[in-house]
Amino acid sequence: CPFCQNYAISTVAESEVNTKYLSPFGLAHLAASMKDRNNIGVAFTYIEPMVGYEYVRDAAAEVKKLGMKNVVVTNGNVFLPILEEILPYIDAFNIDLKSFSDVQYKKLGGDLRTVQNFITRAAENAHVEVTSLIVPGLNDSEDEMKSLSKWLSNIDSSIPLHISRFFPNRNMSDGLPTDIVLLKKLSEIAKGNLERVYLGNV
Repeated sequence: CPFCQNYAISTVAESEVNTKYLSPFGLAHLAASMKDRNNIGVAFTYIEPMVGYEYVRDAAAEVKKLGMKNVVVTNGNVFLPILEEILPYIDAFNIDLKSFSDVQYKKLGGDLRTVQNFITRAAENAHVEVTSLIVPGLNDSEDEMKSLSKWLSNIDSSIPLHISRFFPNRNMSDGLPTDIVLLKKLSEIAKGNLERVYLGNV
């Protein structure tokens, strides 16, 4: 996304890539070795984990064998057959809902209906939380928040919604952060439909 808030840690120049392959089995056992430090499992996050969903599926299965938890943080722009492959192993999802507009989603290279289907199906089997980064001029209207929160409440009114503040970054580095007064207003609107609404990045 042009407004990516994790740009500095999720992308690097090819010359800066310094990785070491860790097998799904190895990842699970590394996580288990940290139980004495109160580690409870693995979170697949900060890059889009569904790009390599086969690894997520295999690693999450190994983690579950060891009695630990799996969390996936995703944009949810994935077709349901792929979700079904990982769903048996995932305890919780945090899913980005970047807009409640088909037009805006298409501009970002995504599809609103696909993300809605992902959220709906994931919520049937796992704990789901939704995050909406409020970007000025993109998804900051009161009407959009009314529609978004109403739709989410039809799945389950107890689904937590995190309304996060945008800070200028990446290709949108010349704008202003989201106005906190506006964030609070959108939060109050969402609370009209949802039981658990939280402000983030404030």
